Amino acid sequence: MNKQASLYTFFTVLVMLGSVVLLFSISSRKYTDSTIVLHGASQFDHNHAYTKALKRFIELVESYYQGPVDVEFVLHANGELGTEKEFFAFMNIGAVVDFAVVAPSHASTFSEMVTIMDIPFLFEDADHYLQSIEADVFATAKQDVLDRADVLILGYGGGEKRHIFGSRPVRNMEELAGFDMRVMGSPIQSRMFQALGATPTVISSAEVYNAIQTGVIEGAENSAAVIDLLKWYEVAEDVSVTAVSYIVRPLFFNAKRFRTFPQELQDAILKAGEEAMAYERSIEMGQDDPTLIRLEEEGKINVHQFTERNKMLELAAPVKRTFAEEIGAESILEAINNLAPSNQNLN
Repeated sequence: MNKQASLYTFFTVLVMLGSVVLLFSISSRKYTDSTIVLHGASQFDHNHAYTKALKRFIELVESYYQGPVDVEFVLHANGELGTEKEFFAFMNIGAVVDFAVVAPSHASTFSEMVTIMDIPFLFEDADHYLQSIEADVFATAKQDVLDRADVLILGYGGGEKRHIFGSRPVRNMEELAGFDMRVMGSPIQSRMFQALGATPTVISSAEVYNAIQTGVIEGAENSAAVIDLLKWYEVAEDVSVTAVSYIVRPLFFNAKRFRTFPQELQDAILKAGEEAMAYERSIEMGQDDPTLIRLEEEGKINVHQFTERNKMLELAAPVKRTFAEEIGAESILEAINNLAPSNQNLN
């Protein structure tokens, strides 16, 4: 499987490599052979939380590193080097991109286990999410990604809540039944929302606006920030506070290059990675509810409270368990469940 994944990755990035080789050959001329040049990549502009986190990571590495070799950073924003999927592919082959915040699903070609991070209803609330991150519950998946893809996970960002939104309110399980909604391409997404009674359809995020507008679907699920950014409220003004997930977004690093660095730089990168992603979490979680409130105050959305979230969690539990068993992540799910408020209250 690893050989097939490597071949797939090679052909995926071959065209991209050709398009960027000139850029890097020109930009690298100003550096000497004794300088380590590290390239970060973001799909988003400099105001986005991911890009801000990469900037903080650079600042922290520069602050902590006191080694014998000069280090220079180049941060490529606004999708200059492609998409998150391509960022991960580059890091896997050890070229072009050295670090980026990437959705876990883009590592699934190599590690099925890492997709545990994408399961809906993995966390009961924000405190449960934070406690799980601080307890390093994903350590096994982190090692699996390193073993299979040769890419490091330095830390975890995220924390934004994803809510159901659409062209009609969804306030309880009865209204959720038969709700035609867009889901991401991960199989667990379709299985989960089908188990909850909805009618899921895999559609790319770029097609969501038109799909709702033309009635192909009634809605989807995502964070307030994305609903605002992509103006989905123009075609789907009803947002149901469901917190179907608290997103997890790892900061990945090119392990092939990492191993060639002096120990002082390796230590600085590891320390900076954790701190930069704690900063990223604070940005996302700090802007989450205020964005929802602002959109409502501006008259762009109608906010509805979902009254049966406990029923959602109940129905989601066996789906999560079965999926975790399939991808070899039972111990990770168990560790997360043990930290859940519902279990803590029983102790």
